[in-house]
Amino acid sequence: MSFETITAFLAMGGYATYVFASYGLTVLTLGGLLLAESRRHRAWLQRQGSRRRSEEV
Repeated sequence: MSFETITAFLAMGGYATYVFASYGLTVLTLGGLLLAESRRHRAWLQRQGSRRRSEEV
C-alpha cells in the first residue's frame, strides 16, 4: 500500500481513527504494565532488604 501524500497516509483510507486508537491503547497498556511491574519489583527489593537486615540482627 503506497500513499500519494502524508495527508493520505495519516487518513489511512478512512481507518486512521481505529489504527491510531489501537496504537495508543497498546502503548498505554504496555506502559501501565511496565509501571506496575517496576513498582512491584521495587517493593520486592525493599522486602528483601528488610528481611536481610532482620536476619543479621
